[in-house]
Amino acid sequence: MLLLVISLILFLGIHLTRVIAPGWRASVIAAKGERAWKLGYTLASIATLVLVVYAFGQARQVTGILYTPPVWIAHLSSLLMLVAMICLVASLMPPGHIATKTKHPMVLSVKIWALAHLLANGETFSVILFAAFLAWGVVLRIALKRRERNGELVRKPFVSARYDAAAVVIGTVVYLLFIWRLHVWLIGVQPLPI
Repeated sequence: MLLLVISLILFLGIHLTRVIAPGWRASVIAAKGERAWKLGYTLASIATLVLVVYAFGQARQVTGILYTPPVWIAHLSSLLMLVAMICLVASLMPPGHIATKTKHPMVLSVKIWALAHLLANGETFSVILFAAFLAWGVVLRIALKRRERNGELVRKPFVSARYDAAAVVIGTVVYLLFIWRLHVWLIGVQPLPI
């Protein structure tokens, strides 16, 4: 369990560098260059993600249950995951209404994903993992709002509603693939009770 906590601190900490250590980040970029920063950031992100996955698998074998959600929560969580997938896809496209109205659709997607999984999973390891990601999403959203207010970040303007349609279609297809088989293949857990 300790390894899971440490891995989450490392992974999410890397993804909060701009928030918790902006001066250090700027000094590294100034000294080594942006390309070197991005390479190091990417390698550290991949390494710590692998550590999170490994630690999660280990914690799964030894932890208990904090709460047992009712069966119907799985269906609510599943509906939330559809919204999360659509927001995730919208974040990867030029801005449509979804991206402009939600402001930061990828961060929103992570928060919805974490909340949906917190609702549906009461095991200690699950609660730690998903609560950490939900807290990360909240902190990052507050930081992004502050950066916008200070003029450090400007969101991309609306481009076309066709990207909303594409986000809904692609997000729904990805969601259905996860319900069908991907969740079981990747995570080893059936997302909906059979």
